Amino acid sequence: MVDELSKGFEPQTVEARWYAHWVEHGVFRPSVEPDDDRPTYVLPMPLPNVTGSLHMGHAMMCTLEDVLVRAHRMRDYNTLYQPGTDHAGIATQVVVERQLRREGISRHDIGREKFLERVWEWKRECGGRIVEQQKVLGLSADWDRSCFTMDPTYCRAVREAFVRLYHEGLIYRAERLIYWDCVAHTVLSNLEVNNEEENGELFEFAYPIAAEDGGGEIVVATTRPETMLGDTAVAVHPDDPRYQGLHGKSVDHPFVDRKIPIITDAILVDPKFGTGAVKVTPAHDHNDFETGQRHDLELINILNPDGTINDNGGPFEGQDRFEARKAVKRALKDKGLAKGSKNHRLMIPRSDRTASIVEPMLSLQWFVKTKPLAEPAMQAVRDGKTVIIPEEWTKTYEHWMTNILDWCISRQLWWGHRIPVWYCDDCEHLTVVNAESVEGCEKCGSKNIRQEEDVLDTWFSSALWPFGTQGWPEDSLKLRRFYPASDLETGYDILFFWVARMMMMGIHFMGEPPFKRILLHSLVVDETGKKMSKVVGNVIDPLDIVNGADFETVVRKALPGAPLEEARRKFTKAYPSTSKMGQGFEAYGTDALRWTFASYSSQSKRIPLSPKKIQGFRHFCNKIWNAVRFALPYLDGAEVGPEPPAPKLRLNRWILARLGAALATMNKGIDEFRFDDSTGALYHFFWGDLCDWYLELCKPILTDEGDEALEQRHETRDTFAYVLECSIRAIHPFMPFITEELWQRLPKPAGSPVSVALATLSPASAGREDAAAVREMAVIQAVVTAARTVRSEREVHPGARVPLALRSGDEALRELLAAERQAIETLVKTETLVIEPSGAERPKGAAVTSAADVEVLVMLRGIVEAANEKARIEREIKKTEKNTAALEKKLAAKGFTQRAPAEVVAETQQQLASMKDRLELLKDARKLAEELE
Repeated sequence: MVDELSKGFEPQTVEARWYAHWVEHGVFRPSVEPDDDRPTYVLPMPLPNVTGSLHMGHAMMCTLEDVLVRAHRMRDYNTLYQPGTDHAGIATQVVVERQLRREGISRHDIGREKFLERVWEWKRECGGRIVEQQKVLGLSADWDRSCFTMDPTYCRAVREAFVRLYHEGLIYRAERLIYWDCVAHTVLSNLEVNNEEENGELFEFAYPIAAEDGGGEIVVATTRPETMLGDTAVAVHPDDPRYQGLHGKSVDHPFVDRKIPIITDAILVDPKFGTGAVKVTPAHDHNDFETGQRHDLELINILNPDGTINDNGGPFEGQDRFEARKAVKRALKDKGLAKGSKNHRLMIPRSDRTASIVEPMLSLQWFVKTKPLAEPAMQAVRDGKTVIIPEEWTKTYEHWMTNILDWCISRQLWWGHRIPVWYCDDCEHLTVVNAESVEGCEKCGSKNIRQEEDVLDTWFSSALWPFGTQGWPEDSLKLRRFYPASDLETGYDILFFWVARMMMMGIHFMGEPPFKRILLHSLVVDETGKKMSKVVGNVIDPLDIVNGADFETVVRKALPGAPLEEARRKFTKAYPSTSKMGQGFEAYGTDALRWTFASYSSQSKRIPLSPKKIQGFRHFCNKIWNAVRFALPYLDGAEVGPEPPAPKLRLNRWILARLGAALATMNKGIDEFRFDDSTGALYHFFWGDLCDWYLELCKPILTDEGDEALEQRHETRDTFAYVLECSIRAIHPFMPFITEELWQRLPKPAGSPVSVALATLSPASAGREDAAAVREMAVIQAVVTAARTVRSEREVHPGARVPLALRSGDEALRELLAAERQAIETLVKTETLVIEPSGAERPKGAAVTSAADVEVLVMLRGIVEAANEKARIEREIKKTEKNTAALEKKLAAKGFTQRAPAEVVAETQQQLASMKDRLELLKDARKLAEELE
């Protein structure tokens, strides 16, 4: 630690040294001592993917969680911030398979065992990247407890959950229509599919009606012509008069030897849409699948796992699905069956993992029966055992859980938790046990067994996170102490992916909900409100904000591979405020970034991130730094106790009252997950009350070395030291690094801990209620502000001292003003201050205003040049007259008041009234200017 604070806050220097200090002293470690009877606070970290790197969404989530964790630790909760990473089955396998392709091989070339060795090798090399980035953000997690979802103990918990659910009849294997990712070669759950509206084509073609049924044709329409290779029916509405004579008849498939029945179905068919006749492909469309079940239709799969047409596709076998689409259209045209097409907007299902178009496909998979699990999870929220914040998401949660479908949990991957099921080829029995391997069939003892090739959905394993990380299924003090968790803080976008599934699994296996509160934060978007994406070119690496980066580096990351000017143009469009920020981001530091995230309302669904706002809070960091730097020389010998001092001076009583009010709002904001309220209160207290007012008013007291001022000087010194130390503790959860640096230097109560992170979070009682001091200081502030406003408006030189008169008919007010004469003279910069009763005439050249029942007269004669003042006022009058005329013209425009929204009309009228009022004030000022000669 340096002996003296640098002239300005340097985040690179300060933030680099404190994390190691926290780790060395075990600051983040919860207690597992049996006799520790403190209340616990547990927050499980949402698992970042092992493939991942930090993005702005992570950075915000980490910030909000760490605020909660640090705040509760400082409130003397036995606090666990449980860290870990997820193996991310599909995402990780895709990455490693891409590496293999660059080497000219595939996973099938090297086999499952060697492939998994490659994945583990990759994980060791790159998997810890995001953890190191989280540490840069100051996360106070107990890294010694960090868990990876493929750790042996966690694998055991995953197998145990599967085995129990299977033997309880809640897991089953069945052939169902699923979503298939042709790039990742695996099934996806419906939650992993994003339906995006895109431009497409509605293609019409005719099926020939069988000759024995009278011939002719029936025209159908489709957006996926290649699926007609798997059609097993044509459906019409039973009441559609156009097709009454075709009920029960059949058509000939033009490419394969198959007759297709014409069926009637009032559920599937809308006679007003298209031709009123619908092709039915039960193995490749969810609605068609349901239709097939109602009519006992044949299910014909036409796709291979890689998206090529299989042998059911007749002459199109081996073609890629999209090539087959074109080929089928050409072939239909050649046969005279193509009837044209038209543009059509449709919903395209895309994989959340690979962005490829997924295919509905019939497949044999493992499923969880979710209805029996969902009902208790809903009831826990209804009963208030678990509260969702913001409350608006409760209805969404209830709706989704009410309509929940069975959960497909098998994935056709090699990386992940292999399903603990062994098939016996002799007796066909399924051995389902919690083991990595088995010797033989548990029923017949045969060695002729094979393990299920599929792995479990990543969300299945992560659903066990709140208790799987605490040693379940083993009973232990750790499990009993740290389950259930107190809070879960995460993005609203994974409420169903993860949160709902943890609720179901936690209640089922542990008997109680895994969380008391579910806190859902917003989506971070760019400054214009668009989602961050490398396609749009509006991504910002949070570490570029922390460490600093020139804009060339920033925009190349935002839009990789694009020409620099194009990337810069798109980035500036996404973040307009950056156009005025020079050549790049300075090193704003972690604290400024964290404070920015905490300053946004968590109740909003979207947070438009503004780099300019981060820059502004970097200035706030500097303000805090310089306030302490100024104070330290005066605080030598200060006595700071655990309780607030009891000063006599109004100024010191006032600052303690303001401190208490700010701390009350800060603590309430943390408790209610309204960090914007917390940061707002602390910001306005520190910058406004403490720096702008108290610090300035302290200076003459602290610098007065006279013996007669000794008592006031010591009182102010001790109060100042107490308020600063208390403020730094309050700010710590939001800005951990700068507060640690400054707190270590400030006078502190005896017996303070090794780190501010272990000190007590300042409660509201750290201040003192004093309504009288607050009321009286408000008068002084109003008077000073009024006088300063006159100085500013008249462009009085900042160093000039102006004569000032304060008039009031209230004797008590005059006594108050007299008692605070030094404060007023200091802040207004007046050479003479007269306090007198009301009623005297206004002196020539005096600008008059009023504040808090006090007339404020600022003497400008001899201070302000008359010619300059006249010229300034004339400029302002012309400008105001021009604006007034423009507003009058706008309101007089034909139809404006009738067509414009009422609020726009009202706002325009208000602007006009304000302009007219200003014009009158300026005319009065012109008269005053004439008195200055």
